[in-house]
Amino acid sequence: MARRAELDRVTNETKIQIALSLDGGYVEVKKSFFAEQSNGEKKEASQANQTSSAQVIRIQTGIGFLDHMIHALAKHSGWSLVVECIGDLHIDDHHTAEDVAIALGSTFHRALGHVKGVKRFGFGYAPLDEALSRSVVDLSNRPYAVIDLGLKREKIGDLSCEMIPHFLESFAQAAAITLHVDCLRGSNDHHRAESAFKSLAIAIREAISSNGTDEVPSTKGVLF
Repeated sequence: MARRAELDRVTNETKIQIALSLDGGYVEVKKSFFAEQSNGEKKEASQANQTSSAQVIRIQTGIGFLDHMIHALAKHSGWSLVVECIGDLHIDDHHTAEDVAIALGSTFHRALGHVKGVKRFGFGYAPLDEALSRSVVDLSNRPYAVIDLGLKREKIGDLSCEMIPHFLESFAQAAAITLHVDCLRGSNDHHRAESAFKSLAIAIREAISSNGTDEVPSTKGVLF
């Protein structure tokens, strides 16, 4: 069964559409928010755009560093992912980052479906130069997040550093997973954040991979 889902989420603060396949392949949204400019000419569909025979990744949230982090998450998780968001960035980055995290987590939860036939638990370490991060994931249907990145800057690009752990917390809540992410060392906040997202991708990729059975990986007999 294809593990894929689409989601549209519209509020007074953000307008979001997502298409996700947990196993790669081709995905697209029904109609891109960014397909046409006012003069009718095609414009670049995404700030973070990578297409191969295995994956399609197009991310545009209006926040460049957030696009970069979601791109890394999708790439190393093995997902194909399109994320488009038009948010109230004239206010600040909070609503956009939070709502994209909620929408992405919800789409992940839909795409995964009933948790059976997968490993359920996953962990990952990822270095980026001097930085090293560790992530541990449980597809538990018990939303919880512990995030410790030790970021010191106010912003990385146009993304507030306080929104980076909040993005991961919001994703975990909407995805109904337990998530622990720790940056173990590093002096550069860009490196610390990016290694964290890459380690999360590795952990998720392991957790959603097949365990060779069709069983629910729980003593309760159910996880959904």
